[in-house]
Amino acid sequence: MHIKQLMGRAQIGPALAASLGLWAALSSTTRADDAFLPRLINSSTIPANGDLNPYGVAFVPMGFPGTTVAAGDVLVSNFNNSLNLQGEGTTIVQLSPHGPLAPPPAPGSTTGNAVTFFTSSLPGLSTALGALRAGFVLVGNVPTTDGTFGTIGQGALQIIDQHGHLRQTWTDPEFLDGPWDLAIDDQGSEARVFVSNVLNGTVARLDVSVAANGLTLQKKTIIAKGYQHVPNTAALILGPTGLAYDLATDTLYVASTAENVIYSVAQAGHRTSPVSHGNVAFADEHLRGPLALRFAPNGNLLAANGDAVNADVLHPSEIVEFTKSGQFVREYNVDANQGGAFGLDTVFDFDAKFNYAVIDDVTNSLIVVQQPVRR
Repeated sequence: MHIKQLMGRAQIGPALAASLGLWAALSSTTRADDAFLPRLINSSTIPANGDLNPYGVAFVPMGFPGTTVAAGDVLVSNFNNSLNLQGEGTTIVQLSPHGPLAPPPAPGSTTGNAVTFFTSSLPGLSTALGALRAGFVLVGNVPTTDGTFGTIGQGALQIIDQHGHLRQTWTDPEFLDGPWDLAIDDQGSEARVFVSNVLNGTVARLDVSVAANGLTLQKKTIIAKGYQHVPNTAALILGPTGLAYDLATDTLYVASTAENVIYSVAQAGHRTSPVSHGNVAFADEHLRGPLALRFAPNGNLLAANGDAVNADVLHPSEIVEFTKSGQFVREYNVDANQGGAFGLDTVFDFDAKFNYAVIDDVTNSLIVVQQPVRR
């Protein structure tokens, strides 16, 4: 009911009129921070070449010197090609949620605001995607020649500069045997890169030095082993996937998809010999084939359920939140169908416009959100 209509029916007291006037003045100057609707962008991850099945997600960190990509941008790696053959995708796409978005797609196009940042000669770009503050992007691949497990290959780890140019390619039959996901402890001039290997069921630590012209691999160490790794018709292969490193406690958390368990590996940054699995950190009915794993800014852990293990049609494509001590907190689903949750990433900058990114693998889309965080 409009104010004029109300005045025509009854007399408005001075106090009420003053209150309404104050409310109108306040509402006209409401700050964006007081809005009810969250900051949220939903974009297709399908690039011009039609690649499908987005896997890895990574925020570009603060201090990144690039102009092609910049701090706060979100990168996504594609595992399948346009024919939806697994292990044959070759692109990393880029979304810039903090600045002007890419022009809208042409009518009938399946692409969104994301644009191609890098096209690889090595197919099957995996969840192993991350960026260093010095201006390098790391991505792993697990290739096939026809989309089936029978033709799966060892893969590699590629280092790309801020302009989207390939600088280095690392291969190793033991330490990079199917790099499926990674976590980075970025110390500026040096870094520790933890890699989960889906073909031999291990986790490797790569100690590297960082310079303007690239990375130098100083030391390679297997720090955990014994994770189950098996072929899977729907997912191609199941094995150790998501990694999240806690620098304060020197603990690496490992999502073992096939075992439906998340383990913790102590002394991960300094260990010289492998532990078998590690300690069970989280294992209950809320896990359904955990894939990507990240810390939330509040200190809890987030895991993406891929539904290849312990699937439940009433709980599809869920992101699960739990404490480091293994206590379940909350869950929600990114898609009404199973198999949608895969890659995710977070930002620890409390003032970041966007601090949470998650993949919907069913729709080949990326959701980027500013998630409120308690200081």
